[in-house]
Amino acid sequence: MSHSAFVNRQALYLRPDPARVIVRPFKPATEARDLKPTDKTRANHIVDRVLALDDATAASLLSDILENFEGRHRNLLRKFELRADSMEDALMGHDPFSQKQRQLVGAYFMNEYSFEAAALFNPSIVVHPDQSGASPGARRFILSLRAVGEGHISSLTFRSGEVAADGAVRIDPPARLASSPEIVSSSASAYGDAIQLNFSAESELSERVIFPVTPSQSNGIEDARFVAFVDEGVTTYYATYTAYSGQAIRSELIETTDFVTFRMMPLNGSAARNKGMALFPRKIGGKYAMVARQDNENLYLIYSDDLYRWDGGEMLMSPKFPWEFVQIGNCGAPIELDEGWLLLTHGVGPVRRYSIGATLLDKEDPTKILARSTEPLLRPEATEREGYVPNVVYTCGAMRHNDIIILPYAISDTYSNFATMGIKALLKAMG
Repeated sequence: MSHSAFVNRQALYLRPDPARVIVRPFKPATEARDLKPTDKTRANHIVDRVLALDDATAASLLSDILENFEGRHRNLLRKFELRADSMEDALMGHDPFSQKQRQLVGAYFMNEYSFEAAALFNPSIVVHPDQSGASPGARRFILSLRAVGEGHISSLTFRSGEVAADGAVRIDPPARLASSPEIVSSSASAYGDAIQLNFSAESELSERVIFPVTPSQSNGIEDARFVAFVDEGVTTYYATYTAYSGQAIRSELIETTDFVTFRMMPLNGSAARNKGMALFPRKIGGKYAMVARQDNENLYLIYSDDLYRWDGGEMLMSPKFPWEFVQIGNCGAPIELDEGWLLLTHGVGPVRRYSIGATLLDKEDPTKILARSTEPLLRPEATEREGYVPNVVYTCGAMRHNDIIILPYAISDTYSNFATMGIKALLKAMG
């Protein structure tokens, strides 16, 4: 049986939309390199100019800003006030000023950012925590995507949808607005800074954008691999992702129960220094388990008693077939089947073409490989080879629905689509 006989590509193209924007802090550069404590920065100069406006002019200017931008963002005045709150250094030394003046100052230190103008790719999928409204026999899901905008900065965005009993996939239209969360707490722990992010409960899922908030993430939150993790009957959604500072990478973890409030933490240990960590959806033998790539070439299995610390690891897989000779990596959290753990993998072959394959691991001892696809399940078709990075298909996680695997995948690091495949046919093709 050829792979094309059971892999069904769906024409659900999720393309980047430059019209979707968030507001984020604008930090003006200063030409002065050796400022004394008493010197004014460029930010101080801007504040001075704003506060020199008379009340009528300031009110008119703020009204004009709202007329132009308020319909593009939720709670815009609140965002201006929060931005002013974070700028106390620039506001010090001034006489008390009005709320309108403070809002106007905040407006001068924010800018719109088209967070998915360049790419919308590397998706992962999990069952939606709220199944109300699902059609009979269908299941609602949450899709996470890596969005890329100006400066190649990656953020995390979401979509929702439904998969029917027969495997047909439907995506809900995205919200017109987009917004970033409020940082409600930032605390130090034994593992590093823990960040809590809150979105408005009234916002739609597809509005919510997690933009880099820490120095380690400043150039990107990349390739989140979400998994619905069940422990003693409680489901928590975790995602491992790559934090990129512009100079270094590290693995971090995000967790949520409702996709409204999120907590972000760094991962620690020798095994957390590379990309592509994927958490099993439950403990194995009383321990947390991860599949990871520690050496840019092979896959390892790692166990830990501590969700936030990962050391060591045992070699699980090495490149074996021509389509993966350059390197292999995981494509998201393993999926539990009756027959074992289904691990989707990516392989890099000649001319750095990325393809997606699969491996079946023993359920009790995942170091045992029961079956492995000798050929890719999915490789770039002629219509999927063009994009920011040509000749790539890639996923950060699939989902089981009844006897079907729902596989969202990225095309040439530019946009995303879906494929579905029957589990029995998949296992038969793996031999």
